[in-house]
Amino acid sequence: MNEIYQRLAEKLYEKNPELTIDEARTWVELLWEDFESTRAKAGHDYQGKQVTEQIVLQWIHHYGPKLHEFVATNPKYKKMLEKKGYLH
Repeated sequence: MNEIYQRLAEKLYEKNPELTIDEARTWVELLWEDFESTRAKAGHDYQGKQVTEQIVLQWIHHYGPKLHEFVATNPKYKKMLEKKGYLH
């Protein structure tokens, strides 16, 4: 799992120079967890980490360059990033 997170974090880091590699890793973990928990709450069967990886990768390609701006409009992510020490 760590290898997948790291690979995705590096892709996000390349897309968004506003993030540090550690912040990119945190974003990847948050997006991963959010997708899997939302899917489970909706009653969908687990499709495996390959499906989750593809979704997170799509989000990185589409939203990665502006992902740092998302924090201002989403209190859930803001709180989680504050806990990790990335926001003050």
